[in-house]
Amino acid sequence: MKTIQMTVEDSLLSEVDRVIHELKITRDAFMRSALQFALRKHTVSKLEQQQAQGYAQHPAAIGEFDVWEDEQVWGEA
Repeated sequence: MKTIQMTVEDSLLSEVDRVIHELKITRDAFMRSALQFALRKHTVSKLEQQQAQGYAQHPAAIGEFDVWEDEQVWGEA
């Protein structure tokens, strides 16, 4: 594990301190969690971008998914 140093605005640090007090966790734990969340969000964003590019390059053909229309019907409630 590495130790890092970072600079944050006083207002942001105050907000973090308020939240960690509520959560009963340390700043370190909060920052690790925030960084992991940001990395997951970045990964999902890249995958969504790849999917959008794929559909832009190879759009669905008319009628390509018609076979699934009956699967969407749930019937009367």
